[in-house]
Amino acid sequence: MGADREGGARRRPGRAAAYVACGAVLLAGCASMPDSGDLRGVESTPRQETQVRVFAMQPHEDASSSEIVSGFLEALTSDDPDYEIARKYLTKEASDNWRPLRSTTVLADAPAADVDRVGGREETDNLSYRLTGAKVATVDSQQSYAPAGGGYSETMHLTRDKKTKQWRIDVPPRGVVMGKSDFQRNYMSVDKYYFATNTTLGTSPHTAAVADPVYVRRNVDPMTQTVRSLLKGPTSWLNPVVRSSFPTGTALKTATTTLTSDDRNRLTVPLNDKAARVGPTKCNEMAAQLLFTLQNITPTVDEVALRAGGRQLCVLSEEDAEGVATRGSVERADYLYFLDDKHRLVRLAAAGNDTDSGLVPGALGEGDAQLRSVGVSRDEDMAAGVGLDGKNLYVGALVSGGPLGDPELTSAGKTVDERLSAPSWDAQGDLWIADRDPDNSRLLLLKEGVGDPVAVNMPTGLEGRIESVRVAADGVRIALVVKQGDKSSLLIGRIERSEDGKADDGTAVSVRELRSATPALEEVSAMSWAGDSRLVVVGREKGGVQTIGYVQVDGSTPEGPAPAALSGVKEITASEDAGLPLVGYSEDGIVRLPSGAQWKQVVTDGTAPVYPG
Repeated sequence: MGADREGGARRRPGRAAAYVACGAVLLAGCASMPDSGDLRGVESTPRQETQVRVFAMQPHEDASSSEIVSGFLEALTSDDPDYEIARKYLTKEASDNWRPLRSTTVLADAPAADVDRVGGREETDNLSYRLTGAKVATVDSQQSYAPAGGGYSETMHLTRDKKTKQWRIDVPPRGVVMGKSDFQRNYMSVDKYYFATNTTLGTSPHTAAVADPVYVRRNVDPMTQTVRSLLKGPTSWLNPVVRSSFPTGTALKTATTTLTSDDRNRLTVPLNDKAARVGPTKCNEMAAQLLFTLQNITPTVDEVALRAGGRQLCVLSEEDAEGVATRGSVERADYLYFLDDKHRLVRLAAAGNDTDSGLVPGALGEGDAQLRSVGVSRDEDMAAGVGLDGKNLYVGALVSGGPLGDPELTSAGKTVDERLSAPSWDAQGDLWIADRDPDNSRLLLLKEGVGDPVAVNMPTGLEGRIESVRVAADGVRIALVVKQGDKSSLLIGRIERSEDGKADDGTAVSVRELRSATPALEEVSAMSWAGDSRLVVVGREKGGVQTIGYVQVDGSTPEGPAPAALSGVKEITASEDAGLPLVGYSEDGIVRLPSGAQWKQVVTDGTAPVYPG
């Protein structure tokens, strides 16, 4: 462990005490490790998919203080379900009071541990070590991830038992602390699903399912972990705009319940008596929340059965869940839209490899309007376009013969870049746009795309100017690029709509609790929603070159490869529907990225590509 009796305890990032590769079906059976002797292979039923499990080692007899410190830090990165081995490095009182699930602090590298000379010497029975590092993120007790910066410094105190002469930690760090590489190995992001409140999906009778990302331990029964988290309710940030159909206090039947799907891909979920009296409609909503949540963890759940009070409450299949609530857009996009070389709105089939585009029906395509940017409603019945000079916003139906009416909105900005942003439609059929006039910078909402624009109430103290706007398909989250000086950041906000049409401050709609989704980027030049909790972003780090990649709404980086490199990207668009390709506007014109392929040119002289929304 690289222990030094007089110096600090050191550990290599990503190193753990013991590694055992186990077939997934026998992971629980691989949990035991010998207390002594050589590590030996553990036999298991061969499977094609194997994964590495990491197990901690208990403190050995007469371990030095630095060995106790490094062993404890190693144990925090293991797959020990209840941190039982880590607790063996603590005194009994410290173990009783330690709450590892309260928080996780993620550092750029594994924490450095140096003996604090002020705290004493090795010859004494009391010694302090200072843990230090550069903070990257924190995960709170709700398992919610948040980027963090600055330094980490915390004192850990050890004492030596007068009888046994064994060192133990009597003041451990708060929660769990580990380096980024260990965190990425230990934890995985999963989306819990709740239902939007105070929103409707256009003319659809269905409610919108909203993703609430949390982090669970990857190799410690993630299915059961995630269901327990779902039942506890949404994270604090999302809570004001969503609801859960599970009655308050609903939990798994016992604290030791574990969930496993059967050979028919059905998962039976036993609940406590709080859920015993729910009716069929409410039960189906509960099952839909479970199915949506579990489908991004495992492919082995096609059906959910809920039980409580000694009886089966309901059974819901994956197909039937789509009839209860909707994830993403109400309908799959039929077309991709962009502007041709005459600045008219055109479209081509969203799916497939067709490159033949045609003018959209209506004044924005067939008329004389010259446009700079566009947005198409999610039902593809309406379109909004900003004039070539960025000054005027026009809205029209996508039907032939319609005239180009008067502008719905006019900006007084002095230059094109200080006028109107590209418009964005939400799932309710409302239109969002930013007026970038430095003298009157505002985020505006046009109900159903027409009428007097409403100024959206923004968080107090927001600094900078909104450059671009994209509303999520669920209608309760909004992505904004905000520019301040030479820097521009991607911020995610929560959309709150008052039930009576008027909020406390006199506005009907507010954006609350903006948080950064791109803490590492100094400049964000383009972005688009690309999933229920994921966005695609074009930007650059300080002193770096332009890159394109995915980010999560909580500011973490999703697993999986980044999109293929593309130079000179000016605009990017994606769909919440994973089956549709990314589309960009670059120095090569309009290009798209089919799954598993390279960027392919669509047209050389088009601009402003957008999917509906």
